[in-house]
Parts: sequence; structure tokens; C-alpha cells
Amino acid sequence: MTDDAILCLEEVEESMNHALHHLEKEFLKVRAGKANPSMLSGVRVDYYGVPTPIERTSNINTPDARQIIVQPFDKSTIHAIEKAILVANLGFNPQNEGDILRINVPPLNEERRHSLVKKAKSIIEETKIGIRNARRAGNDEAKKLEKEGMTEDESKHLIDEIQKLTDKFIEKADELFSLKEKDIMTV
Repeated sequence: MTDDAILCLEEVEESMNHALHHLEKEFLKVRAGKANPSMLSGVRVDYYGVPTPIERTSNINTPDARQIIVQPFDKSTIHAIEKAILVANLGFNPQNEGDILRINVPPLNEERRHSLVKKAKSIIEETKIGIRNARRAGNDEAKKLEKEGMTEDESKHLIDEIQKLTDKFIEKADELFSLKEKDIMTV
């Protein structure tokens, strides 16, 4: 394989890896019944007029499987943090205890579990689209390299290698989904 072909394959693999890492981060946000500080990632607090990630405004801990404790660095921002959690529409109702916010994570009922599985399915589909987009970009690059002087056989071999990568990454994504689905549906 030529250097250009190897570079093309590496770029495609990097794009597909990026899609899988994004999937893993998104799956952390889909709660499976156990309290986890990452459940609050994505919450933006109006911190002195600047939308700031909640992780930069507070310590977030989980003392047990059913609670999240949010302890602001600056106690005067506790109401802004409480409001941000409510506005994020995560299904949590934080209890303001003066210097900390206590969030009781309710156990999941069957209906909520099924809706979380649907959400996970939509996330996995977005990931697969990202993987296929990386494949398309790689195939386009292979065709461009063929026009620039690569032999037709090398181009076809490169496209076959890109397809093998695509199959491998889609299989990994499906495995991650199966694990997440099992985690969500476990009572």
C-alpha cells in the first residue's frame, strides 16, 4: 500500500474512533438507575452572567447509588445551580440544603426504562451515521487518489480495507449498545 493509502486509512480510523468515543460519552448521560456525576454533564449554570459547565462551579459526588450531592465552590451561586438543574429537564428535583444540593435519583419504572432504550437507540444511529460518513469520506479520498495516479487495484484494495474498518466499528458500536441496553433494563 502506498503512503497516501495508509494515511487515508489512518484518517478514516481516527474519524471512526472519534464517533465511538462520542457514543461512550453520550451513553454516560443516559442514566441506568444508578446515580453518577456524569448525569449532570451538559448542565450549564449562569455563573455571573456566563454559561458555565456545572463541573466548573461545584464538586459533584455520589455518596450512594440513589443520591447526587452538588456542593458549589461559591455558596452564593447555589440558586443558579439549582435553577440550571431544573431547566436542564433531567427529571431531577434538587433539594437545597443551604450549602449543598441533594438530588435523589428516583428508581426507573418500566416505561422510563423503555424510553431510555429508545434514546440509546437514537444515539447509536447517530454514531453509525458518523461511521458511515467517515467511510464515504475515505472512499472519496480513494477515488481522488486513483485519479491522481494510484492504480485501480490499489484503490479497490483501499476501499475494501475501509469497508472492513466500517464493519469493525459498527460491530463495536452494536456491542456497546447491547451492554447499555442490558444495563438500563436490569432492575
